[in-house]
Amino acid sequence: MTTSNPQLVTIQLPTALRTFTDGLSEIKVEAATVDESLVKLTELYIDLKRHLFDDDGKLRSFVNVFLNDENIRTVDGFVTPVKSGDTIMLIPAIAGGV
Repeated sequence: MTTSNPQLVTIQLPTALRTFTDGLSEIKVEAATVDESLVKLTELYIDLKRHLFDDDGKLRSFVNVFLNDENIRTVDGFVTPVKSGDTIMLIPAIAGGV
């Protein structure tokens, strides 16, 4: 995938996924969109891919993605453009309770 204007963004990972990134809590990638950022992340850390995406390449339903403080589902989804200095946060949904 070629980007027209890659930007340096930071992807923050929850503790549960750090096992697949050699313990790193943040990864910096160059990308133009949220989607491309996640693709680059999973190219760097192959084992992480199956925990984020299903066999069809769709984001697993329990993974929430935020760009800065905004859920990408409320903006342009995965095609949301990123700017240098942006932070993408991966937040797994947690179920439980009584």
